[in-house]
Amino acid sequence: MTSTRTTGFNHVATLTPDLDRYLAFYGDVFGAQVVHEMAAEHDHPRMAIVDMGNGASLNVFEVAAESIVGDRARIGGRGPIDHYALMCDGPESLVAIRDRLLELDATPGVITDFGTELSVFFRDPDGAELEICCVKPEDYEGEAHPPGADF
Repeated sequence: MTSTRTTGFNHVATLTPDLDRYLAFYGDVFGAQVVHEMAAEHDHPRMAIVDMGNGASLNVFEVAAESIVGDRARIGGRGPIDHYALMCDGPESLVAIRDRLLELDATPGVITDFGTELSVFFRDPDGAELEICCVKPEDYEGEAHPPGADF
């Protein structure tokens, strides 16, 4: 039997009530690019495929706000996918993205040290809590706080 394994994520599908606002946010903060957009049809909502880099994308569907279930501010209340994390290429990029998120009041700006990764949590324009991460270099001496630290 041949062994196979995955090489990473292809895409994460998510919902928004305002596709234009969503695309502007991800374009401004992460430099994400729309690679395909579909108009709404009778049985399919308006949708965009957003290239997030390295073969990963967001498939974003525009739906009525009242059709999006869950409490986006509470772990366990967000539906079957609690959150997803985007990856960047290192601490310098993480800080630059964190600073752009701070300008938009989309994050408290804390860099969390998860041992092998550094992370910044943020909220997208629809209020979903998400994360941007990078591999933590072994010699990293920059800003970082333990998970759950009281700030």
